Amino acid sequence: MTTNTQVVVAGAGPTGLTLAAELRLAGIDVVVLERDAEPSPHSRAFGLLPRTLEVLDQRGVADRFDGPMFGQADLAADMVDLDFTRLDTRYGQLLHAQARTERILRDWVHELGGELAPGREVAGAGQDEGGVTVELADGSTLRAGYLVGCDGARSTVRGAAGIAFPGEYSAADFVLVDLKGARLERLPLFERGPRGLLIALPIAHDTVRVVVHEYGGQPGDREAPTWEEVVKLFAGVAGFDLTIGEPVWISRFRNIARLAETYRRGRILLAGDAAHAHLPAGGQGLNLGIQDAVNLGWKLAAQVRGWAPEELLDSYEAERRPVAERVLLSTKAQFALMQGGPEVGALRALLAELLSTEEVNRRLAAELSGVGIRYDVGERGHPLAGGRLPYLPLRLEPGGAESDTMRLLHRGRGVLLALADGPWARSAEGWSDRVDVVRARADGAGFACALIRPDGHVAWATAGARDGDGLARALRRWFGIRR
Repeated sequence: MTTNTQVVVAGAGPTGLTLAAELRLAGIDVVVLERDAEPSPHSRAFGLLPRTLEVLDQRGVADRFDGPMFGQADLAADMVDLDFTRLDTRYGQLLHAQARTERILRDWVHELGGELAPGREVAGAGQDEGGVTVELADGSTLRAGYLVGCDGARSTVRGAAGIAFPGEYSAADFVLVDLKGARLERLPLFERGPRGLLIALPIAHDTVRVVVHEYGGQPGDREAPTWEEVVKLFAGVAGFDLTIGEPVWISRFRNIARLAETYRRGRILLAGDAAHAHLPAGGQGLNLGIQDAVNLGWKLAAQVRGWAPEELLDSYEAERRPVAERVLLSTKAQFALMQGGPEVGALRALLAELLSTEEVNRRLAAELSGVGIRYDVGERGHPLAGGRLPYLPLRLEPGGAESDTMRLLHRGRGVLLALADGPWARSAEGWSDRVDVVRARADGAGFACALIRPDGHVAWATAGARDGDGLARALRRWFGIRR
């Protein structure tokens, strides 16, 4: 294994692998350390949400992820569906096992030349002005310019950096079992009883995931209960006989809501579950982590390359931490709605009425899907500024070749997209090593020119005014001084 590298990523889950790919697109040397010697065949997460699929599309790999796609998602398990088809996106929620997602991402990192180091566990880390020394469990060390902890809610990296992880923790247990050989028609997809709730989800052609939550139940003292304990719990809470199938995986998760006090301490940063932990309601955790990685990757690469503007790397926390705060708020609210009792039932009924109205449904669907995320980019002259640039077919000039906005971002670079004649290309001279200038035509775009960050968010846009000053400011803010 390499003993010196530019960036070390701890954790080869979806967040760490996506971050490694983003760094390699920018030509950064990266080593991904993973505690487990072999990938787990089991999957906690089973869904890719619209914005995650968009960012994968931006890199040209979305077509590697296939499976059933749904235009709706449940809020708090049994509420009215949130309708993704009302949003300006080509994607819905893709049913996709985490184990498959990680396998595809590992292959992508390998293709890009990233180094994966399974069976290498981080034991500690120390930093100085010149870099980070990563201590491994086998006694060896690894020197890097930066270390990013993508090593989960129990992050060793977070502890080594001395970053607190405050928040709320409840004793509520959710017990899950992947049941092979159980026929789905014999299972209730959702059942709420006086003692708890039961959820069933098909995850393979012969396997069903069943989750049970007991209202006010006492937490177990182990990571996974025994099969006998699970059978008894399901029978007592839902009156359901689990012995109709064979267990292939048993686990439990608890209702937590924790957020790192900071996402960065010097040369050590956090992403994914190492930075935020919450109940997996709405399937947001894996997606939140991948989107963290796409936001961080190009900024960290710019820092390593030496052209990052002042405070660019700190904008990662400024942009992503509020998103995590909102997800924690959402999951806590969903947990409350999952509980029993007539008062909660009345609240569910009232919220269901509100969700049947288009405005409320659209707003919450945009939030859950991630397509509604907007950052403060300091340029308020156009409604696109700060939001993500959606899919838009393009005819490139000169020549008229067909393309689209997603393809423009495959290289992970900034893009200045000019859809009308103007002086914008001259304004971008001097940033050609970081920003591609593209002239094209498009129908119904709503803008004449836009500066797009590598993560797909619009840094600046104009409807036609020759705003060279605003463009120059945006270029300096996000891409540093010109060469």
